[in-house]
Amino acid sequence: MTGAARVLVTGASGLVGRPTLNALVERGYEVHAVARRSAPADVPDGVAWHIVDLLDAGARRALIGSLRASHLLHLAWHAEPGAFWTARENAPWVAATIGLVDEFATAGGARATLAGTCAEYDWSASQPLAEDAPLAPATYYGICKDATRRVVKALAAVGGISLSWGRIFFLYGPREDPRRLVASVARALAAGERAPTSAGMQRRDFLHVDDVAGAFVALLASDVAGAVNIASGTPVTVRSIVEQLAECAGRRDLLDVGALASRPDDPDEITADVRRLRDEVGFAPAFALPEGLAQTLRWWRDQPRVL
Repeated sequence: MTGAARVLVTGASGLVGRPTLNALVERGYEVHAVARRSAPADVPDGVAWHIVDLLDAGARRALIGSLRASHLLHLAWHAEPGAFWTARENAPWVAATIGLVDEFATAGGARATLAGTCAEYDWSASQPLAEDAPLAPATYYGICKDATRRVVKALAAVGGISLSWGRIFFLYGPREDPRRLVASVARALAAGERAPTSAGMQRRDFLHVDDVAGAFVALLASDVAGAVNIASGTPVTVRSIVEQLAECAGRRDLLDVGALASRPDDPDEITADVRRLRDEVGFAPAFALPEGLAQTLRWWRDQPRVL
């Protein structure tokens, strides 16, 4: 990249947002991060931090108008584990995202990359899911994301900006909320506690959070438009993931596979076709699954027990 293009990163304090900052700085961007909370201690030097509630239309417009960024990486959304599937907070984020993209285009922005979700797809469709697979979201969250994509795609065409949409599949890694699968098991094993799981025969496509962040930055820096799957492309059973964590911890005795009931509506497999990410964006993950799980377990071992 030539010059110092100015990028605005939303959701900068979030699980995916934080590791994008280093990657953007390394690529030479002038980075402006926005979140509703103050900057964490590990923000890279040179990143300008803005405390703004993007759901506040006036504050959002003022930020966009003052920065006049050329690039936008929009990761912010309501993401409380478990609750986000049906949360009323999804609708305000639809409106805020549409407003953000419109304001970004009006302020002279050129390139925007937004976070979507694999929940936009019809999970009963043939696997792996390519970007042109049937869309039939079964959750309120998925419906809201899909509706947002449709509107901002049209907005981008009207506003003359380049827009890409990264569909996240399943992620894991340090700082993940302990209510989520990998974090809950890693946290328990690191603390020497029992780790109950379901039978875990469902196959999922997991990618380390640093690689998710790296994929978004690579997508933003490219000229690829439209939807792109952000995933590994390699399905693994949930059971194999928790067993690998237990092996890393040397505590297979703490793993209670089958102690939790499986959800009757849980799809057998959700896997991405990652050819667009690999061939058009040119991105390849840095973390193999065993390495990423081991790193995640080490991170939990380093945390105070109060977590």
